[in-house]
Amino acid sequence: MPCKTKSVCSKLQQHRCKYQPVLPAILQKGPAAVKAKLGKATKSVADQATVKKMFPNTYGLPEITFVKGANSAVAKKAVRVGVVLSGGQAPGGHNVIAGLLDGLKKANSKNKLFGFLGGPSGIVDNKFIEITPALMKDYRNTGGFDLIQSGRTKIETDEQLCAAKDNLLANKMDALVVVGGDDSNTNACVIAEYLKQQGVDVTVIGVPKTIDGDLKNAQIETSFGFDTATKIYAEMVGNICRDVNSARKYWHFVRLMGRSASHIALEVAFKTQPNVVLIGEEVLAKKMTLAQVVDYLAGIIAKRAEMGKNFGVCLVPEGLIEFIPEMKELIAALNDMLSDHEAELAKMTTVAEKKEFIISKLPAKLAALMKSLPAGIASQLMLDRDPHGNVQVSLIETEKLLVEMLRVKLAEMKKAGKYNGKFSAITHFFGYEGRCGVPSTFDANYTYALGYNAAVLALNKCSGYLSSVRKLTKKAKDWECGGIPLTMMMNIERRKGKEKPVIRKALVELKGEPFKFLAKNRGEWALTESYIFPGPIQYYGPEDVTDMTTITLAFEQAKKRK
Repeated sequence: MPCKTKSVCSKLQQHRCKYQPVLPAILQKGPAAVKAKLGKATKSVADQATVKKMFPNTYGLPEITFVKGANSAVAKKAVRVGVVLSGGQAPGGHNVIAGLLDGLKKANSKNKLFGFLGGPSGIVDNKFIEITPALMKDYRNTGGFDLIQSGRTKIETDEQLCAAKDNLLANKMDALVVVGGDDSNTNACVIAEYLKQQGVDVTVIGVPKTIDGDLKNAQIETSFGFDTATKIYAEMVGNICRDVNSARKYWHFVRLMGRSASHIALEVAFKTQPNVVLIGEEVLAKKMTLAQVVDYLAGIIAKRAEMGKNFGVCLVPEGLIEFIPEMKELIAALNDMLSDHEAELAKMTTVAEKKEFIISKLPAKLAALMKSLPAGIASQLMLDRDPHGNVQVSLIETEKLLVEMLRVKLAEMKKAGKYNGKFSAITHFFGYEGRCGVPSTFDANYTYALGYNAAVLALNKCSGYLSSVRKLTKKAKDWECGGIPLTMMMNIERRKGKEKPVIRKALVELKGEPFKFLAKNRGEWALTESYIFPGPIQYYGPEDVTDMTTITLAFEQAKKRK
């Protein structure tokens, strides 16, 4: 609810609402002082012919860089712009809306901004509110998406696209800004293409959002929310590191969000220097089996035990299971089998009965793997389904799976005289705790700039573009602004049996500077207590504390500057 009185608003929130984000210098005089400089025509990252065929009206657009210059045309006509928050929450969403509102009002005080409620379904169902400066006042620099909420509906069927078009026209919208991750911005591009095909003059702009950090490339250096979320997780992991170094009797296994990529685990590792961090992309590249992952962990636990250290901290990315080739194969087989034998399984009353039936239908290798899994994990694989009938991998408690298998492995090693320690484990999952936090100063500035930049793109009718703010390791006033064609980031992937255009997810690059730093230092971290205790996000104090960005980005940008 809006923070209307001091009694319902924390002292921190009262002060953060007053914070004025730093705009890049290029935007500080408003949209009428900015011109779009067009670069070369672009092409998609892969599958160019197919993507071009799917997006004939929005493919090949040039990159845009904003430069100083008189542009009074953007202020002549009052416009109506809609904004929608799509997908999971990420710190800073409210500041995107604030920047968008301020950019529009700076161009023309009669411009209006409307927020579609509950995500993309709000567009289809025609549910929205006007976002006024008075309403926005209490949401500036706050966490969450609660001003207009979010949702995961995709506007992709003919009926949905037609409804969206009709509602945008009925409400005389001149532009739509979609704030979301790779899937949401792919959907934004689909809408932009559809509207152009229909001859509808409504501009569609995307804004890069996801705490997972997997929406990035040379033009989009990071998605918003990643900085804040990893700082929140790092504080908690750092607290655990301090506790483990004090008590010295437990192994803590911490699962962190990030299903499709391990960026969060890697960044939190940089901030805290735990004894172990598993990187899914490395596991995949090495084609490690689940047993090999367990062996790797057991080896480190045994070495520390030899040193009298029966304690430690291990970070596990949420999507680890899907990076293990044999587990991915098992999950795919289970998806098919549970669908093919749905009627037979429905007649079975016990989990044990279902497990035996499934094992009898699996190939020998996968049957053996299924048998090796702890009962609880096997049950999750069989029972937890999404609306499409697939295994809900994100619900699999990977950290508990590893602990259970380690107990068995270490017991075997103890019998063989290869381990003489004591293994007591505690598990954690840090996920939703990081998605709606008060944005860090970096994210507060970045999201405000992304929203203001999106307003400039919308006013210049740059449909099919993603708001891009670059050079992020510099001071905020020195950031560069512009737009990147959404089709430029696309490739074709097979989804639900069909070829679908999607923005390519950015995985941890094993040849990149961030991973190289981990590879160089993890041997020392494994056997020592090199823990770092980052503490909570600081909003007031020295700039090198309040304005710091992610270590991952610092590594990546340092490489570019060489």
